[in-house]
Amino acid sequence: MFITQLHQSHSSQNPFLLHLHKTFIEGNSNGKGNGNASRIISVHHSFHKKAKYVGVRSMASNIKAVASTASKEVSSVKAIVIVKPTIGGLLSNLGIDRGLDDIKDLLGETLILELVSTELDPNTGLEKDTIRGYAHRTSQEEAEVKYETSFEVPIDFGPIGAVFVENEHHKEMYLQDIILNGFPNGPVRVNCNSWVHSKYDNPQKRVFFANKSYLPSQTPRGLRNLREEELGILQGNGQGERKSFERVYDYDTYNDLGDPDTSVDLKRPVLGSKEHPYPRRCRTGRPRCDTDPLSEKRGSKIYIPRDEAFSEAKQVAFSTKTVRSALHMVIPTLEAAIIDEDLRFPNFAAVDSLFNEGIKLPSLKNDNKGFLKTLLPRLVKAITNTANDVLHFEAPETVDRDKFFWFKDEEFARQTLAGVNPHSIKLVTDDDQTYVKQHMNIMQEWPLKSKLDPKIYGPQDSAITTELVEREMRGLMTVKEAISQKKLFIIDYHDLFLPYVSKVRQIEGTTLYGSRTLLFLTPDGTLWPLAIELTRPPMDGKPQWKQVFTPCWDSTSVWLWRLAKAHVLAHESSYHQLVSHWLRTHCATEPYIIATNRQLSEMHPIYRLLHPHFRYTMDINALAREILINGGGIFEKSFTPGKYSMELSSFAYDQEWQFNLQALPADLISRGMAIEDPTAPYGLQLTIEDYPYANDGLLLWDSMKEWVSDYVNHYYPNPSLIESDQELQAWWTEIRIVGHGDKKDEPWWPILKTPKDLIEIITTIVWVTSGHHAAVNFGQYTYTGYFPNRPTISRTNMPTEDPSKEAWKTFLKKPEGALLQCFPSQMQATRMMAVMDILSSHSPEEEYIGEKIEPTWAENPVIKVAFERFSGRLMELEGTIDERNANKDLKNRNGAGVVPYELLKPFSPPGVTGKGVPYSISI
Repeated sequence: MFITQLHQSHSSQNPFLLHLHKTFIEGNSNGKGNGNASRIISVHHSFHKKAKYVGVRSMASNIKAVASTASKEVSSVKAIVIVKPTIGGLLSNLGIDRGLDDIKDLLGETLILELVSTELDPNTGLEKDTIRGYAHRTSQEEAEVKYETSFEVPIDFGPIGAVFVENEHHKEMYLQDIILNGFPNGPVRVNCNSWVHSKYDNPQKRVFFANKSYLPSQTPRGLRNLREEELGILQGNGQGERKSFERVYDYDTYNDLGDPDTSVDLKRPVLGSKEHPYPRRCRTGRPRCDTDPLSEKRGSKIYIPRDEAFSEAKQVAFSTKTVRSALHMVIPTLEAAIIDEDLRFPNFAAVDSLFNEGIKLPSLKNDNKGFLKTLLPRLVKAITNTANDVLHFEAPETVDRDKFFWFKDEEFARQTLAGVNPHSIKLVTDDDQTYVKQHMNIMQEWPLKSKLDPKIYGPQDSAITTELVEREMRGLMTVKEAISQKKLFIIDYHDLFLPYVSKVRQIEGTTLYGSRTLLFLTPDGTLWPLAIELTRPPMDGKPQWKQVFTPCWDSTSVWLWRLAKAHVLAHESSYHQLVSHWLRTHCATEPYIIATNRQLSEMHPIYRLLHPHFRYTMDINALAREILINGGGIFEKSFTPGKYSMELSSFAYDQEWQFNLQALPADLISRGMAIEDPTAPYGLQLTIEDYPYANDGLLLWDSMKEWVSDYVNHYYPNPSLIESDQELQAWWTEIRIVGHGDKKDEPWWPILKTPKDLIEIITTIVWVTSGHHAAVNFGQYTYTGYFPNRPTISRTNMPTEDPSKEAWKTFLKKPEGALLQCFPSQMQATRMMAVMDILSSHSPEEEYIGEKIEPTWAENPVIKVAFERFSGRLMELEGTIDERNANKDLKNRNGAGVVPYELLKPFSPPGVTGKGVPYSISI
């Protein structure tokens, strides 16, 4: 009967397998082999009938012989293993090994399970021997494959705490769940969601712990050694080059951004040192460069621990593999179509043609199967009856609503509160506002003044004077009144960018200034730009140059104002991408992920709380190091700092980044955008009432903090449990001392002693990976897709800086041409438009915060109720945001041609939607 079932369920799926099946079962034409095949099947069947074999409980590769045991009282337990078909992995129908694995599946010898008891053996005081069994494939569908086996478990074996898995296929497999049915208290579920290596790659078995969470001190005795052993495997020994199937988490500096062996021009400094402080990334162990022993060799693929990769299930249409393939196909093809890297747009009609006509491309390289046209239909469209494709850009919602939105000063100002980078605006204060000083770490005092060394960078005083500001405020109030009433705000990139001006200006085709932009809060709650100051330090034998530009009425001054705005917007784009986005979310989070896997057991409740917020981040970060932030990569070619982009990011980390200011309330307070007020909602009073990012963000922050509080307080009812939790303390210490080691001695690091401390730390991490990242990522195409709104680079100096008679004459004759020449080139603009389209897209398999409960949470009734309450609050948040966007009094999110602020709406359909908050940084 068993042979017949196997024949029906497996051999019918594959003619090749059917032939092999008949050969093994029926024998060949010379009559040899039949007896052997029958004997193999018979032995396997007998094994499952008896179910009294006890296997090995060992993390080592060797298997010790264990005598069988007979128990008069046993439970018949059935194990169901759910495996996901993957691309290029198990069940991919590729290669000879696939056929061999099918044969093993037929014989039921490809997946070995071992049950681990939570209890020790009362006679020996040691861990009980495991109960071992082979699982055989029982069904295969497009979405999942099932393996099953049966165990006879002695009544006195104790609860199942873990399962060992040995994969005897030639390829890795993606295990989703193990379900053990037949226990008196109901099924035991083991949520895996993990790659299991082939024993031919690594003979070491995988262990998966049951879904119940334990603090270290509460770990059942039968699992304590196993808990420590598993953490030891994840930590590794810090030696050798990591292999693709490994799961080792370790730290290294950013020493792989350059490629000096290819070209001396691609040499880049190591980020993560006294000179260039930076967070740590995952160690790969690749050899050092031949020409620079400080740098690591680059390769075609960057190691990340195997479980950090996308699952690559066959039904998933979007992953880092898609993004990687898209970038590798689209960008080179685009560069081939636009031969002149420096060619500017001749007029704004040519800019509009990107949306109306697109760019004709030669057939996409390496895309014979239409991969891109299938997965990225928004971007790549076929031209009927031609051999070419077209890179066709969808009009962003901003330009679709108002074609001239980018030209308006009011929109320029509005986006500082409701655009893709709402993190830079700060309140201007004076020495008298001591109550503000007590809460502000980042001060912007009047009169504005640089903190840079005047011997190197020139006079520190700003050219934005009191008289100039009062003139621009049209007599509404004095500067002193504006400051006391909290009406003056600033976007300040002066001291951050000025040290890089002389370096950047040595790069052909780009320029840089230090900049300040002053804004005034009008009576209707909107902002109005008052002045822009651009500064060049002393260089090339010339003294410091600085000039203030204001909105004016004469045509020459108006065009100079527009050019000054273009420079500020290029600064804004660079800061947004390199600091607000990459540094503060992707980069700063990687050490949290490494420490969590090294120091917190999979059984630890805090590991299980954080895990959804870390999914796929290391995969997308590796992609960034491969093609985006690397030397000569997309960012260096597209953003104003050029080859100094990542060095500037390091400088910003050194000057600005503090963990305690990554929490939304602390961030708002530090910028003077809020003050503490116990009587106000969330304990904060906003300086600008209509601040969409802050208003929606605080609702989301409060919901997340309530959920984290419920979770933490459940597992730590006694505050002393925090300090006595060795794993938790090691985790927080490692984040500070190693992961962000260049700032380990800073006094602002929170101390972890109480549940309140832990709640604040966890909520901050959760916010950064979800709300903060969503706010700076998913609106990128909306606001940068029409690049004149947010040019990523400025290529020419202001006409008033050391002007020649000929250049000034050209500017006066055709100022539009000067603006287009300052804007990105056709290549730079279209490259970034394509990248922003891809990176702003939600995967069809996106996991949105609060949408779906984790299996380990669902098994705890208290946590399940808390999550349901959290999910309900997020549904209410959706409605609240819709109501706010419909409120005509909120002019920063409602008005003629204004795009509603939806970046912090929790849920979204797939695609480029400008909304949706995923759990993690997965794009």
